[in-house]
Amino acid sequence: MVHVTIVLLDEGHASTAVGPLEVFRDAGGLWGQLTGEAQDPPFDVHVAAGGGRAVRPGARYVLQADESLEQISRTDLVFVPSCGLNLDAVLEREADVIEFIERQHAAGARIAGVCSGVALLAAAGVLDGKAATTHWALADQYAQRFPAVHWQAESMVTEDDGVYCGGGVYAALDLALYLVEKLSSREIARCCSRALLIDMPRECQTGFAVLPTGARHADDLVKRAQDWIRGHCAEDFRFEALARELGMSPRNFVRRFKQATGLAPVEYLQRMRVRAAKRLLEEDHVTVQEVSSIVGYEDVPFFRELFKRHTGMTPAAYRGRFR
Repeated sequence: MVHVTIVLLDEGHASTAVGPLEVFRDAGGLWGQLTGEAQDPPFDVHVAAGGGRAVRPGARYVLQADESLEQISRTDLVFVPSCGLNLDAVLEREADVIEFIERQHAAGARIAGVCSGVALLAAAGVLDGKAATTHWALADQYAQRFPAVHWQAESMVTEDDGVYCGGGVYAALDLALYLVEKLSSREIARCCSRALLIDMPRECQTGFAVLPTGARHADDLVKRAQDWIRGHCAEDFRFEALARELGMSPRNFVRRFKQATGLAPVEYLQRMRVRAAKRLLEEDHVTVQEVSSIVGYEDVPFFRELFKRHTGMTPAAYRGRFR
């Protein structure tokens, strides 16, 4: 059997620990109870925390671990749930978890993390040089803090050399089912998903995101440029004119904008236009062609391709799912 350790953490969402716990626990078991088609449970699931303490993921309830991290000398899979949004506080508070991840990874364990919990994997160094995802709203912050990681925030689940990451909160179920399939079989994962009435893993999370518009920064001139672009993003304009208005050469403007935001000006403009298009597709009864024109693209095929590149789905598919 595969020995699975679910780590309990303070301040996150309890569902990112309890949901995977139930997926691993029920894989290969619940389906047989419901249908009489016997399967052998492939996972031995343990729930642990530093010192074996109770943790408080929410203000009004606690979760009690049945083991301490210090008691676990060897495990096959470590699953790290979400752990709060204050990155500095999280890294200081969960130092014992980071050390546990480092130790288990060095011993050959697979490591999985979801949402903000991915930061603990990054801090442990197990993501260096590897692909990873996290909640779309945290991606820019984590990219700045952990530049050695290849962040793929559009993905719901990533896998790279025995390290697995999940996106937002309910991607914990996607990641858990993915691991059930990876470590046992697709049939057991499929039966588990049917028994628990949850979908098999989704491919992307960008459809749920309000696209980040660049990193936070203190460059007032670039902030002025961003404000102007936001107010005129549907218009046909040239960045050379905007650069002159700000008293910079076009080349210096592009360099300074990218240095401050992490994005080229044209990419920033595209993100603003895609964000506007998403709102139109969610709320208004206008055609895709009209949306394309409203946000500044007369070339509808180009708009469709751009939208799909940023969101992982076509405008029509996005409207069907989110309207």
